[in-house]
Amino acid sequence: MARMRVAVLDYGMGNLASAAKALERAGAEVCVTADPSEVRRRGALVVPGVGAFGACMANLAAAGGVDLVREWIGQSRPLLGICLGMQTLFASSEEDDGAGLGVLEGKVAKLPGGPGLKVPHMGWNEVRPRATSRLFAGIDEDSRFYFVHSYYAVPSDPAVEAASCQYGISFTAAIERGMLFATQFHPEKSGDVGAALLSNFLEACR
Repeated sequence: MARMRVAVLDYGMGNLASAAKALERAGAEVCVTADPSEVRRRGALVVPGVGAFGACMANLAAAGGVDLVREWIGQSRPLLGICLGMQTLFASSEEDDGAGLGVLEGKVAKLPGGPGLKVPHMGWNEVRPRATSRLFAGIDEDSRFYFVHSYYAVPSDPAVEAASCQYGISFTAAIERGMLFATQFHPEKSGDVGAALLSNFLEACR
């Protein structure tokens, strides 16, 4: 079977090398690029992201990524957003009072923290997947993934939530809507379970 050809969008705000290597280990043929025409020649798109929401959206716009991502999702082509790449999919964020892509209804809010709960939320935490999730197919329900974030997505439509996580509050850890997938955690930093999730994403792309 031919390997899925995946573009990792390079707009200056992601762990590009680690994401690319993890996808390659999962069986993809990976191209890291900022060129929209090169992205369009690929079968799937991965949008990683680290840093601040406002800078992320500014970099994405400067790279032509805003129109590209909206076009890609509008055509129901497979996309995986990672961490900040997930948050950009929503209408707005409390961080920088920024406007997002708006391809998903909802907002991004600040984690409240609490006694013994530092913000940013950093480290391994259990994720509870929805039984019908394609991303989590075959992954144990008590599996732990690696998080680094201070904000979390609040979807208007609870049906898009593919998994949740508990950190003082229950928050959305992953989303699925058609061929649109995203995770708040970093699958590329999550060992064997992260590799299994990326394999599931590639399988869903076929």
